[in-house]
Amino acid sequence: MKLEKKQRLEAAGFKVGSVDEFLGLTPQESAMVSLRLSLAEEVRRRRRRLHYSQAELARRIGSSQSRIAKLEAAESDVSLDLLFKALFATGAKRRDLGRIVVAA
Repeated sequence: MKLEKKQRLEAAGFKVGSVDEFLGLTPQESAMVSLRLSLAEEVRRRRRRLHYSQAELARRIGSSQSRIAKLEAAESDVSLDLLFKALFATGAKRRDLGRIVVAA
């Protein structure tokens, strides 16, 4: 955010901060959210590159289309195991996971 805009908002009585501050996330929780978002986006990117529908990816990993939609939305009730399974089903290798983790 530009400094001028931030100053205007603060002058109007608004508190300007980060999402982490707003949600009250610990550094560990913030790191997990970031990692989950990165993994979910990579699943979506790979699925689309392979021209798989959500239903097709679900079939390949023994899940449901709605679960893939939740996975791609990075919902917290989707296990990291399922994220990894989906990534491996799209051809990801362990080194790819490492790259995602480092970038997150």
